[in-house]
Amino acid sequence: MHSKIRKTMKVIGADGVPVGTVADAGDKHITLVAPHDGPHKSHRHIISNGLIATVEGDTVRLSANADVAISFEEEG
Repeated sequence: MHSKIRKTMKVIGADGVPVGTVADAGDKHITLVAPHDGPHKSHRHIISNGLIATVEGDTVRLSANADVAISFEEEG
């Protein structure tokens, strides 16, 4: 599933709230650029692949709500 993740894919929380856009995808995590209109605009987030629920089309859906997913992140 993680091999389907590409740069520029949208990442949304389980609650449907946008978390960011994929900047890079690795074996253990994805690096995101936060939405430009959010409180962390243009900030990079690193989220564990363990939070990925599904990859469909151009969207990565997380298993946690957006605010919870960001609280588990590693700053980048």
